[in-house]
Amino acid sequence: MRQALPLALAALLLGGCASHKPEDFNGTWINQEAIKAANKGGSLRQALNENGPIFEWKLDFAHQQASYSNGFEAADGQLSANQKNWQASFEGGQTEQLELDGDELKAISQSGAEQTFVRVEQPGNTPLGASFEKALYQAYLGGDWKVLEGQGKGGIVRFSDTGTVTGLPGPDRFALCLAGDCASMGGSNDSLWLERNQRGAPFIFKRDGNKLTIYQAVNTAQADEIPQLSPGAQQWVLERD
Repeated sequence: MRQALPLALAALLLGGCASHKPEDFNGTWINQEAIKAANKGGSLRQALNENGPIFEWKLDFAHQQASYSNGFEAADGQLSANQKNWQASFEGGQTEQLELDGDELKAISQSGAEQTFVRVEQPGNTPLGASFEKALYQAYLGGDWKVLEGQGKGGIVRFSDTGTVTGLPGPDRFALCLAGDCASMGGSNDSLWLERNQRGAPFIFKRDGNKLTIYQAVNTAQADEIPQLSPGAQQWVLERD
């Protein structure tokens, strides 16, 4: 009853303004526009910067909870009704207005910036941000990549949507740097992490259409400074069939 009452009051506040039931908002929503922009084959950092900062929402109206991921950090907030639609409120006074437009979720920030999201099917207990990451990996790195230059030349490399990689001599796991410290250390460069047995290193990469070039990462910062990674020696050139 304690949960039902706030939702009933919220419905009264909304009156006839909202055309969707609260449960229509429930679920996981990902930023498909950012994935489409990335999959054009250019800079991942640019695509994410231009279509961010939020990449995934999780909405639970039964518990009036809203969470989002920016690819590096997660934020948990509370859902409430306002005069127009629904509002997600977070620590520090941040708010996002949420509304449905057909099958899409629109989130409007306090500055008026608008982002759109599409709902995805999600298995239970999937970590926040994992659905966007999985969809991005499928689109951006999915398929068969032939090694044109570097160790394993002539072989086929496959990046899975769960973060495993086969065909590269050495590493068996990877992660794209999407945001936060991981991405900022590379400056304007795209970077990824390659590892085996929980030991790994960052690499710089450049994707040009269906060609992916991976470089060793060179730290140009002083010992007491935040690392700044630049491309060093070329490690691999891959081409997607």
